[in-house]
Amino acid sequence: MADATDDIDKLYEFGERLNDAKDKSEHRQDYEGIIAAANGSVKAKQLAAQLIPKFVKFFPELAEQALDQHLNLIEDHELGVRVQAIRGLPLFCKDTPEQLTKIVDILGQLLIAGENVERDAVHKALMTVLRQDVKTSLTALFKHIGSIEDQSAEDFSTWDSIRKKVLLFLRDKVFPLKTELLVPQELMERHITTLVKQNLQDVTAAEFKMFMDFLKSLSLFGHKAPAERIQELVEIIEGQADLDAQFNVSDADHIERFISCLSMTFPFFKRGASGSKFLNYLNKQIMPVFDKLPEQGKLDLLKNLAECSLCATTQDSRQLLPSVVQLLKKYMVRRKIEEINYTCIECLLYTFHHLAHKTPNATNSLCGYKIVTGQPSDRLGEDFSEQYKDFTERLSTVEDLARAMIKKLTQGMADQNKALAAAKTEEEKDAIKTQKQNATFALRACNNILAMTQPLNTKTPKFIGDQKTNLSWKEAAKPSGPSTATVAGQKRPAATTNGSNNNPLKKGRGASGMQHQLVNKAFSGIYDSGRSSGRGGRSWRGRGRGRSYH
Repeated sequence: MADATDDIDKLYEFGERLNDAKDKSEHRQDYEGIIAAANGSVKAKQLAAQLIPKFVKFFPELAEQALDQHLNLIEDHELGVRVQAIRGLPLFCKDTPEQLTKIVDILGQLLIAGENVERDAVHKALMTVLRQDVKTSLTALFKHIGSIEDQSAEDFSTWDSIRKKVLLFLRDKVFPLKTELLVPQELMERHITTLVKQNLQDVTAAEFKMFMDFLKSLSLFGHKAPAERIQELVEIIEGQADLDAQFNVSDADHIERFISCLSMTFPFFKRGASGSKFLNYLNKQIMPVFDKLPEQGKLDLLKNLAECSLCATTQDSRQLLPSVVQLLKKYMVRRKIEEINYTCIECLLYTFHHLAHKTPNATNSLCGYKIVTGQPSDRLGEDFSEQYKDFTERLSTVEDLARAMIKKLTQGMADQNKALAAAKTEEEKDAIKTQKQNATFALRACNNILAMTQPLNTKTPKFIGDQKTNLSWKEAAKPSGPSTATVAGQKRPAATTNGSNNNPLKKGRGASGMQHQLVNKAFSGIYDSGRSSGRGGRSWRGRGRGRSYH
């Protein structure tokens, strides 16, 4: 005990002499004594953890020795010692900026600390160095995110844990303070954009979305940003979508990635960025193997294509339209059958209208229309009567099937109202409500189909080029009132309920059970958000290796 007290007294003595000295560099022996005392008792270590960083700037020749000893304190078994040592780390680079990168690297690794008070100390220390030199600090912090090859499984586990903690720190502590930290604004926003772009090779879907949401929030890409700057964001997403790679239809990860990225770019297309690279890849790489895609992948792809068709250029529309017509004919059967996918037909009709609106005479050879634009591509002297007959017959069949489905759905909803009134348990009521919700949106899909087929039953159709047609799944995401859409010759549904649900329709009671099964098959997947859900944390990444504190 006496030795411990003597150590404390000596530390106070060293500290007081250094405080009082005008030329502190002449008291090297005192500072060496402080460094040595860090090997003493717990209280001596805590005091040394305060004094070592406080005076280190006066003894540059001892800086490396001092930092090594301080790092030993950071790894001490006593929590109080570790916390005090962490708090002192920013002082090592306050007056010696050349040390800042190393200090940030150490603090980044310390983010995996298990104790809350220790982790809080790391957060505060990192914020201190960020405010000291945000550019250098961010550069050092982002080095923990990029992938590192050739590490053992144990090292990878440590590295991956650190990486995740750094990402959380950026998301929760840095990004919300971007206005305060990123100064000067334009310069620092450009710098952090560069850092993000350099570290996207091995991110998960959730991480990529986090970074893109952050970039979108920057003034650099704000509402006043020119189209070429918005195009920069699209190019980032294009890189993540692997648009330069050969598409492998058996690679579920690549399919999901493409659909997720396509849905992410749509808002940027609306702001003037080009979607040509996505649409060209879709047309050349995916459309030829569309039949081999999983069913949910087909639906997600067609939903996103429908939305993106609004922003397709004339050239993109002309190139993509033949593939869309071919696919539309496949889904629009010529003979009346019970099981067709109304959701896919809705998507394809919507896409067809918006592409054809931009290049109407391309439909002359594809569908047998007689649209005159005065261009050689009108091909008016050729006979496409067979194409017209085939296309309009398919339209007629789909219209008949859609009307029949509307009748079934309307009757089914009346039965559901009766069943709901008679239901005894909450479980039964919830099941019936789900069926009603699904039927409501199924009605919207059928109404949309009829609204889009009717203008096509003429030699010179008027293609829809506006956004007045509300895609059925888009309505599902809005808490608005019941749909008021009706079709000529059809009664308005007796009752509708707003909402959406991704789950398959449950079997109804009695004779209506088969009807609900048919509806389920016909509108499979219609009730999701219309956007691919992405990976939900599934890894897109390779492996890396950990680093030691020293």
